[in-house]
Amino acid sequence: MAEKNVATYDKNMRPNAIREEAFSWYSPTDAPFHVAGLPWFTQEHLYRRFPKHPPFPLSEAVDYLADNPAGGQIRFQTNARHLAVRVKLSALAGMVHMPATGQCGIDCYIGGPGQQRFLSVTKYDLTQTDYECLLMDAPQAEMRAITLNLPLYQGVEEIFIGLDHDAEILPPPAYADDRPLIVYGTSNTQGGCASRPGMCWTNILSRRFNREVINLGFSGSGKGEADVARNIASIPTPGCIILDYEGNAGSVLLRETLVPFIGILRHAHPTVPMLVLSVTRFATEMVDENLVETRRKDREFQRETVETLRRQGDAHLHFLDGAGLLGGEDFHESEAMG
Repeated sequence: MAEKNVATYDKNMRPNAIREEAFSWYSPTDAPFHVAGLPWFTQEHLYRRFPKHPPFPLSEAVDYLADNPAGGQIRFQTNARHLAVRVKLSALAGMVHMPATGQCGIDCYIGGPGQQRFLSVTKYDLTQTDYECLLMDAPQAEMRAITLNLPLYQGVEEIFIGLDHDAEILPPPAYADDRPLIVYGTSNTQGGCASRPGMCWTNILSRRFNREVINLGFSGSGKGEADVARNIASIPTPGCIILDYEGNAGSVLLRETLVPFIGILRHAHPTVPMLVLSVTRFATEMVDENLVETRRKDREFQRETVETLRRQGDAHLHFLDGAGLLGGEDFHESEAMG
């Protein structure tokens, strides 16, 4: 007797398979597709957040995590009724506290600026590193703006976009501003532990402001290294830079690195707005009052640092207290989030 599970009784829990013959396959490296959030993609055609051989050396952890294309997006318009993806991952899904749809999946949003809505996410056989999934099955052909959000915690070796054979493909709608927003941080930035890529907060920010957002969150490894700052500084014409790495640096490293990190970025981008964001509250604060006091001291250090640098003439530097950003339930699980 075949083994039964919930998918036996609920078809929505089954992988969303495709009919191979129904599609023409396209590479996102070709026009008119636009790959956003991966600054070196045009030169290297790699789904990677730093160059394969960066100008300044990266730690082993940051180099490994740079292969996770968190915040990367594939954007285009098409009148196709059907849309599918063919994906080759670097490894199997295997995180103990994050859904495979967030770790390894791709989700699809449709709609132009200010109107993007979630449509679907890849559901596939988790025992495989290669998958093909249907993301759109529409009854009528009409021109739609498409955004595909890339996996948050797994390397991607190949992606192909499947569309109806007669589908028209156009460039995506223009951004409100061509200057990207850059966010440097921890797993909280990278997307741990979002249920699917579109729920990573940098992707939410991208939809809300119709801007490209470059996600440079490195899980457990956002520690304010000077060479990371130098690589970030090489990204041309940013519109804003957000620093959200307190959660990994801790009190000691934060005090050692914050001013030099800001200084490296400011030397390259003298007038770009820069925001220092303090950490959200951790759930463990409910049982350890020492953590509350540590967060308070680290928050005040960052606030005072920004105020001092502003008095010294940096009018484009700002501070935001992150403790209240998530409303009344503003905790994240420290062990899970890294």
